[in-house]
Amino acid sequence: MSAPRHAVRSRLDVRPLDSLSSIKIKLGVLVTATVTLAAFLTWIGLYNHLGPRWTLPLAVVVSVIAVQVLAHGMTSPLREMTAAARAMAQGDYSVRVRASSRDEVGQLAGAFNTMADDLAQADTLRRELVANVSHELRTPVAALQAQLENMVDGVSPMDRSTLEVALAQTERLGRLVTDLLDLSRLEAGAVKVEPAAVPLDAFLHEAVAGARLVSPRKALEFEVTVEPADLTVQADAQRLHQVVANLLHNAVRHSPTGGRILVRARRTGSQMVLDVIDEGPGIAVGERRAVFERFTRGNAPTTTGQISTGGTGLGLAIVRWAVLLHGGTVEVADTPSGCDMRVTIPLRQDQRSDTVPR
Repeated sequence: MSAPRHAVRSRLDVRPLDSLSSIKIKLGVLVTATVTLAAFLTWIGLYNHLGPRWTLPLAVVVSVIAVQVLAHGMTSPLREMTAAARAMAQGDYSVRVRASSRDEVGQLAGAFNTMADDLAQADTLRRELVANVSHELRTPVAALQAQLENMVDGVSPMDRSTLEVALAQTERLGRLVTDLLDLSRLEAGAVKVEPAAVPLDAFLHEAVAGARLVSPRKALEFEVTVEPADLTVQADAQRLHQVVANLLHNAVRHSPTGGRILVRARRTGSQMVLDVIDEGPGIAVGERRAVFERFTRGNAPTTTGQISTGGTGLGLAIVRWAVLLHGGTVEVADTPSGCDMRVTIPLRQDQRSDTVPR
């Protein structure tokens, strides 16, 4: 996105009345100044014996010119806003209005510039979203197409391992589409929070059982700890499952073969604190806030020395929005090694349909 630029300023754009705080005061000053100028010119003309024939037309012409100059400066922001709006209609969001006056027109110009900034940011996010979605879709589609072409051409045998690779790419496409739909609903605030009592011990063991199926070849060890053992939280079970499942999927993806993943839930005052800890490469302090944004993925080296490209970059964004729906927080906590994803939510929830703060 190009740097913001101001609309072209006219040579007649004189604004001596910008310090006045009201358009009514400006109009009063304009009328008073014009009448005074006309009276002064009339007096000068009559004093020099020019007569009404020359004095009156001269006073009218000079007064009209003075009004035009001052009014041109007063209405200049309106013309700049018109030009900027036309530029925005053609996709250029970089034009700004010079909001130097303190009256209602200046306030309108300031609000217009704020709107232009918001539109420019929204347009940038839209372009980035389209680019990222296109990239994420193209990668598994290209891999799946190549795999199918090899099987059709007889290059690859149509055996179980080949079909598993094709199935994995199809599942990746399915996850991406599901994540996009979930994230769009969460961001639109169209998701209802329906809190109910969720016994965490059974809930977390069920989520871990599903995570074991994600990457069985890694032979990961899972450990679930709930304190107290009968800890129950009032939450939307479906949204809470999204949170835990995405955190576990993220931990599995970054864990080394044979590693251990710890899932710990505890009561802290009126809140429940959930930690999902893995033995992966961790996340640098400077990147911890960014990982919860859409399509942001870690690129830290794994324990094997390779670069971990992560998943689609949507899982942790969904976690953040779902946690915010419950009035909680999610962060990357400090840990000596690995990565500790920490979720904190109130133990009790009100029956409501929330709009997530942005």
